[in-house]
Amino acid sequence: MFRPKLLVIAASLAVAGLANAALPASNPFAAESTLPLNYPAFDKIKNEDYGPAYEEGMKQQAAEIAKIANNKAAPTFDNTIVAMERSGRLLDRVSSVFGNLSGANTNDAFEALNRDLAPKLSAHSDAIRLNEKLYARIKTLYDKRDKLKLDPESKRLLERYHTDFVRAGAKLTAADKEKLKAYNSQLAALSTTFSQNVLKEANASALVVDTREELAGMSDKAIDAAAAAAKAKGMDGKFLIAIANTTGQAPLEVLTNRTTRERLLASSLARGSHGGDFDNREVVLKIAKLRAERAALLGYSSHAAYQLEDQTAHDTDAVNKLLGELSKPAVNNARKESADIQAVIDAEKGGFANAAQDWAFYTDKVRQARYAFDQNQLKPYFELDNVLKNGVFYAATKVYGITFKERKDLPVYQPDVRVFDVFDADGKQLAIFLGDFYARSNKRGGAWMNAYVSQSKLLGTKPVVANHLNIPKPAAGEPTLLTYDEARTLFHEFGHALHGMFSDVKYPRFAGTRVPRDFVEFPSQVNEMWMTWPEILNNYAKHYQTGAPMPKELLDKVQASAKFNEGFRTTEYLAASILDQRWHQLPADKIPTDVLGFESSVLKDAGVDFAPVPPRYRTTYFSHVFAGGYSAGYYGYLWSEKLDADTVEWFTENGGMQRKNGDHFRKALLSKGGTMDAMQMYREFRGRDAKIDPLLERRGLKAN
Repeated sequence: MFRPKLLVIAASLAVAGLANAALPASNPFAAESTLPLNYPAFDKIKNEDYGPAYEEGMKQQAAEIAKIANNKAAPTFDNTIVAMERSGRLLDRVSSVFGNLSGANTNDAFEALNRDLAPKLSAHSDAIRLNEKLYARIKTLYDKRDKLKLDPESKRLLERYHTDFVRAGAKLTAADKEKLKAYNSQLAALSTTFSQNVLKEANASALVVDTREELAGMSDKAIDAAAAAAKAKGMDGKFLIAIANTTGQAPLEVLTNRTTRERLLASSLARGSHGGDFDNREVVLKIAKLRAERAALLGYSSHAAYQLEDQTAHDTDAVNKLLGELSKPAVNNARKESADIQAVIDAEKGGFANAAQDWAFYTDKVRQARYAFDQNQLKPYFELDNVLKNGVFYAATKVYGITFKERKDLPVYQPDVRVFDVFDADGKQLAIFLGDFYARSNKRGGAWMNAYVSQSKLLGTKPVVANHLNIPKPAAGEPTLLTYDEARTLFHEFGHALHGMFSDVKYPRFAGTRVPRDFVEFPSQVNEMWMTWPEILNNYAKHYQTGAPMPKELLDKVQASAKFNEGFRTTEYLAASILDQRWHQLPADKIPTDVLGFESSVLKDAGVDFAPVPPRYRTTYFSHVFAGGYSAGYYGYLWSEKLDADTVEWFTENGGMQRKNGDHFRKALLSKGGTMDAMQMYREFRGRDAKIDPLLERRGLKAN
């Protein structure tokens, strides 16, 4: 997943409550970092530096924006649009670091400041986008854009600014602008509350058991780690299993004790909906209602209609059609898979019906029976450092000609973070890449990419980008062995990193991954193809102890099982996507009062209420859409996968892993950021629109 930088634009000092004192030079954000490529000076940044830097950053940008808006000279592209692109440099420096570390390495001070900043930052954006004088200058330029003789990127920038301002409420009356500001402020605060509740609830919901026997099936080392985790929480003699962000939990694959599996899944499913300090039900209802009211104020039938207008899907009908067409075949496949699981349970005389807590455990038995291997056979061949350097990096070198060199001299915010220089094919430095791979209690769940510095020819900046995963950290001296999904995630997130590193645009507004939400996952999904590409797999899939390559027969089994369990995977994803759409397609007067009851009725109405396959995220811990940037947009993974599957077919048709193919993909698509319409960009790369057949074939849905 791509995580966007916190978008902040200045507000009036009165609204922000800013201090008058200028930022002292001793504050590490006061000037551009002197480290390579403006890499953040993590070793010099203290918790107390962020607040003053935000205050001064807002003050500076407020002055810059006022100067643009009040300029007596007639508006020109340079004195208005370009000037806005140059504004807010201090604010961007502090927000890029704070926004990233709030997810990757938070603490009590961060959380308190985040709660305080959320409504203020919302007000900053409003103060810009609702500035009548500023909008008048933009509209003047927009109305005569065809006569300004702008290059294509500059013309698109002008058009995007106009669109951004209109969508932000620039045309509203003064009274309605005040309403909009109130909505935005409340939503910013509520989203922060939701996010913090999810993290705290995950920690509070960790499963605690009394005996080793209850964790049978887990390795001795994993059980020892659970004992250490419990001891660290003051529960010496017990065992603690942390809760990951998705509904499914990794230990469900191996736990032989059905009661333990049931307790673990129940803890996961109940998050945010069983009372207590971290219950998110009321937060959800308030967010849904405020979003719907804001959309109506802006002239839209729903929040989803507002959001989708600016995506490649464009409207709710297109999204509903995609989700609806796939739901029935996906659930049909899941039912067949469940019947296969039930057959194994019955053969073992289990005496129970397959349920959600059983799926992961028994589906691996089905896999073993059908393909004579289980996922754990792969882990010795997926050692983290080997997958990273000889898999992910090696593939990028083969396809794009870029190379990597690890460096230890740059500061990091946490000892496990790794830093690499990235060099282009001509030997010149292209970017800096950070890898933050291990799970921590103060790190949000999931995996994502973000940028500390974005590329821009206007500003003369090159990318500093980071990938974040949540791989369980092994005991000291033990290797980090990845599951198949973790290895795939490593390739996926690096696809986002490549999108950021290959950016070759002039304006910051278009840099890297600043493309429509339902397009942003496309390049990352394409990069997953190299994980099992024979030339790449043979280079990294080697036993961590012996160095022996993965046996061909094991590789053949992996390839043969590629569509295995796709019914489950597609159904759980569709269920979450449908929940997202149904919440956000409601008008304000139709928002329900019972979160779980509404969720249940939505899944039933959509035909995806198959109990053994719960949604990948339930409403109360669905951070993507209630705290992140994916509201009414979670469908985008599937939308992007249509493009991805079609692109994989293109690579295959054109000879696969060749530099000419990588160079074409980079030049035609990865380098362009948001400088042109996303689907036009795809057509220029592919020569036509994407076809859905490769996606259906991939997910085993074509025959249904």
